[in-house]
Amino acid sequence: MSLPIQKPEFHGWRVVGGAFVLAVLGWGLGFHGMPVYLHTVREARGFALELVSTAVTLHYLVGAMVVANLPRLYARFGLPRITSLGVVLLALGLLGWAYARTPAELLCATLFSGSGWVTMSAAAVNAILSPWFVRDRPKALSTAYNGASIGGLLFTPLLVALIGAFGFPATAAVIGAVAVITVWGLSLTLFSLNPTALGQSPDGARGNPTEGRAQIRDDHARLTGPALWHDRKFITLASAMALGLFAQIGLMAHLFSMIVPALGPGWSGMVMSLGTGAAIVGRTAVGWFLTAKADRRRIAMLSHVIQILGIALLALSAQTAPTLIVAGVLLFGFGIGNATSMPPLIAQAEFAREDTQRVVALIVAIGQGTYAFAPALFGWLRALSEASRFPAVFLVSALVMLLAIVLYQVGRPERAVR
Repeated sequence: MSLPIQKPEFHGWRVVGGAFVLAVLGWGLGFHGMPVYLHTVREARGFALELVSTAVTLHYLVGAMVVANLPRLYARFGLPRITSLGVVLLALGLLGWAYARTPAELLCATLFSGSGWVTMSAAAVNAILSPWFVRDRPKALSTAYNGASIGGLLFTPLLVALIGAFGFPATAAVIGAVAVITVWGLSLTLFSLNPTALGQSPDGARGNPTEGRAQIRDDHARLTGPALWHDRKFITLASAMALGLFAQIGLMAHLFSMIVPALGPGWSGMVMSLGTGAAIVGRTAVGWFLTAKADRRRIAMLSHVIQILGIALLALSAQTAPTLIVAGVLLFGFGIGNATSMPPLIAQAEFAREDTQRVVALIVAIGQGTYAFAPALFGWLRALSEASRFPAVFLVSALVMLLAIVLYQVGRPERAVR
């Protein structure tokens, strides 16, 4: 009597766990850590605020150029190698920020940190999970992208504490080494495998390897070469994502200091953490309840509508009413995660499978290149409006998000899902 053959457990959800850890490190060190580095370098070296702010902007712009070319790099060198190299570059960039003695050294450090962290950000996570999930990609991406929010919750206070106790150079060396060892381990054990090599199918489907793919139609024409840049769906998706992130990150950069007068530093920090928690709830809810036939653009639009309601409450609070401030931050925070996770899911539904990775890399690059300027521009706007006490920051962020909603609507194809 022969024993029944046990099929191996679906490896895809282990990959999701690895991508989650990658996102924690990538966003924690390469995105949420930037305000900490800015403050630390400015205090330690006496650099002008304009110089350090320029370094942060350059960090994001360099990343935008690299992320746009990630599909080509993956095709030539393989995703595991690029991911392993990226974390090394990020670690070297952190050391550069810590040891920079001159403006030139600081700006040079941004070339390493900016090019490294994007190999661990949104486009990278999407590329890692795409071979493993089709029907369940919303669940997989929302789970992995939550690592971005956890990275902020974990690394912002951790970096502040470690730098205060041991100094920036020692902190950069230890944190960088831990990141390198962790990501190399993930690349070797998880990211180097694919469903075909393990004899598995996307989404863990049984039988025919194409069964998981069959849940989502793929009858879109390929958009090779420059054709993509003339496609209405691509232009509106990239523009809507960029505008949504611009409004969101511009407001987030100043929101803490704007609510401190009403709540105090301690409570303001707690409220901002609640906003991050709302982002996790919002992203998870959309990811796990999104169906294959759902109109993904409309969901992205609804998420922005909720954020605009939150912005309206923040404006009505006049930065003095705690209840309105808390409610506004929670509503605004609910859509923060979806601004990053929904566009790749829209790309999956609206473009040919062979084009999706390229589309995601490009929209992420365009979004990052756009929001790099948001904190500075919102700061300028805030300074101009402080004397009149007119909430220009809230008004502009709401109007920009409204424009993003319009672009999502304009780009809706006749068949919004496949």
